Amino acid sequence: MKVVVAMDSFKGSLTSLEAGNAVKRGILRSHPGAEVTVLPLADGGEGTIDSIAPYIGGIAKTLTVTGPLGAKIKADYIFDPKTDAAYIEMAKAAGLTLISQEERNPNLTTTYGVGELMKDAMENGAKRLVICIGGSATNDGGAGMLQALGAKLTDKDGSDIKQGAAGLKDLCKVDTTDLIGKDIDITVASDVTNPLCGPDGASRVYGPQKGADEKACIEMDSWLKNFAEISGFDPFEEGTGAAGGMSFALKNFFGAELKSGADIVMEITCAEKLISEADIVITGEGRMDRQTVNGKAPYKVLLLAKKMNKPVYGITGLLGSGYEECLKEGFERIVPLIVPTMDTEEAIKSAEDTAAMLFEDL
Repeated sequence: MKVVVAMDSFKGSLTSLEAGNAVKRGILRSHPGAEVTVLPLADGGEGTIDSIAPYIGGIAKTLTVTGPLGAKIKADYIFDPKTDAAYIEMAKAAGLTLISQEERNPNLTTTYGVGELMKDAMENGAKRLVICIGGSATNDGGAGMLQALGAKLTDKDGSDIKQGAAGLKDLCKVDTTDLIGKDIDITVASDVTNPLCGPDGASRVYGPQKGADEKACIEMDSWLKNFAEISGFDPFEEGTGAAGGMSFALKNFFGAELKSGADIVMEITCAEKLISEADIVITGEGRMDRQTVNGKAPYKVLLLAKKMNKPVYGITGLLGSGYEECLKEGFERIVPLIVPTMDTEEAIKSAEDTAAMLFEDL
């Protein structure tokens, strides 16, 4: 029996590979003769680069950049000299996990450090950038990133606006004359389809988890709309609200292609070939609910496996509201962890036990 295990991370407890390897051990407890292949799975958010690093090869480059609240931090990216491609993860320079719960404030957090990573990659020979933009602490529409790469975002007096979303309230002019990277091939890895502005936009939907109250979300939405209009771009275009509007800036100022993060990861790991050779596919994430079928990574695995008529089973930390939608879409069965927990060691043990129990029934 050949099994492919492609688990997304369980945020707060397990990485993709930790979850996948725990499931593998559980399968082998029940079926010692099984041939189990573990694939990393991610959608462009935190952990994506680490998941695909073994498949990319290349050189890890670490440098000091501006963190989300302005303090200097260490961040890395991967450069593949064979293809002149750099793989950059936004969360490493502007991620929500880089600051405490009490420090969360998208009015202040900046994407400047992401621009510094991009600049370093280009200066070191990168002709193509793959930028994974999930898990951000920011809502500045990519303004900080643009400033780091030479764009001038100024107020009525001609002074540079401040960092963070709050700086956009003073924005009067965007000058991209000295912006570097406009001739670079950029692919943005993201599975978010929200527009930059409006009720489904970056501020209203994702602002609260980044520390914004209702009033702040409304204000940020208006500032981002002003930013888009001053720049001459559509504030309601689908997909431009990812990562607090980072996708808006990358698409419009650099001509970047917006592509599913899960699709990029599965392409790099040759998931299609491995799934075609499998008898059973296992996937899952920390919480499976009705949102899972809105293009999240386990759903991408399901769609790929269904094309090949492979049975797909889900293992999740928690079953959320509307998880039945996943079953309607084609999951054979979805099982939650025997012991839901945020502790890493306990989660690993529970994932292993849950997989063993599932395969005893197969």
